[in-house]
Amino acid sequence: MPQNLISELKTRNEKTLEHLQATLLGIRTGRAHPALVEDIKVDYFGTPTSIKNMSSVNVPEARQILITPWDKSAIQAIEKAIQTSSLGINPQSDGESIRLNLPELTQERRVDLSKIVNKNAEEARIAIRNTRRDANEGLKKMEKASDITEDDLKNYQKEVQDHTDEFIGKIDSMAEIKEKEIMDI
Repeated sequence: MPQNLISELKTRNEKTLEHLQATLLGIRTGRAHPALVEDIKVDYFGTPTSIKNMSSVNVPEARQILITPWDKSAIQAIEKAIQTSSLGINPQSDGESIRLNLPELTQERRVDLSKIVNKNAEEARIAIRNTRRDANEGLKKMEKASDITEDDLKNYQKEVQDHTDEFIGKIDSMAEIKEKEIMDI
């Protein structure tokens, strides 16, 4: 039964890492990447729909994103969604597709983006620590119910801590890599 707790811990921590990775992909680094716009929600016939579900998103150049909607009537809605997003980019439409030209990042904006990366990384660390707490509480309940011995409790808690340290190390390295990308000029 303690192995179930530990496997659940691993699963939840993996999901936290995946979420952080997806979030970090959406942060601008000076280079164009489809993930910058894919998850922006567009009001498409009254339904919030992400851009990736209603168009193809390509990167023809290092600083340009090309969005080609499958339904040409959605171009204005996509433009409006991009303008109201936190990207700070003005879309250019030719009636068939939308081009986003990414300007060079200023040093001030790089510092702001770096702070956002650190904030997201800290939120992920908190989520990892919460899974550790939940697992340890479950192990203590098992020990009180005499399902495991006190020695087993200590061993399982050490295993939980080892997994926590491993995942926090992964989060730190992901944040460090993203920060380095942002600060590269």
